[in-house]
Amino acid sequence: MYDKFILIVDDEQELLTLIKTIFERAGYTKIMTATSGEMALQIIRETLPDMVILDVMLPGMDGFEVLQEIRALSKLPVLMLTAKDAAEDRFSGFELGADDYLIKPFLPKELLLRVQAILKRSYPTEKRIIELENSFIDIDKAEIHREDQIIPLTAKEYNILLKLVDNANHIVTIGTLCQTACGEMWQGYETTLMTHIRHLREKIEKNPSSPVSLLTVKGLGYKLLVKGVK
Repeated sequence: MYDKFILIVDDEQELLTLIKTIFERAGYTKIMTATSGEMALQIIRETLPDMVILDVMLPGMDGFEVLQEIRALSKLPVLMLTAKDAAEDRFSGFELGADDYLIKPFLPKELLLRVQAILKRSYPTEKRIIELENSFIDIDKAEIHREDQIIPLTAKEYNILLKLVDNANHIVTIGTLCQTACGEMWQGYETTLMTHIRHLREKIEKNPSSPVSLLTVKGLGYKLLVKGVK
């Protein structure tokens, strides 16, 4: 999910930068921006994104006109943003093929959750079993399989582990994992994160005191070593 190419279209540069930052801090790695409908359509024609976040009130072509052009080219998912809270605007967006609608101002967490829901619907993933050195992670069931045990994951453990799986064999910073577990206001969560990591090691490692799968990268964060995906 976090490697999906997302195009953000808004003529307010400050808001554009804010939204881009929200997604980058959440772990998304492919974000592009456009300040007009014409620029957005050029990007879509040249480099088809996986999703578009589209403001309604744009100079020149408004968001509805852009959405019409997008639908003539592709079925890629579109989330509409607007400062208007008029029901007819939302109806117009949905009638033209918008996947969802979000009213400004919005909470960063709500924007992220709506985008994640759209991406999951639009790009369903196959069932994944993640193979570690001494255990397996069943992503769909949120379970750890180790030896003859089936060990359930808590919601926060699952979110943290999923972030590590999505970035398998790469360092995930402490800040990113804290934000994954508790949202934007994550400062001060570091000690609690360490507790979650300890519990995860107890579930996935044969010897939690000497981990071979979930490693600490001193001063930076953590790395999950994955052997394969089934």
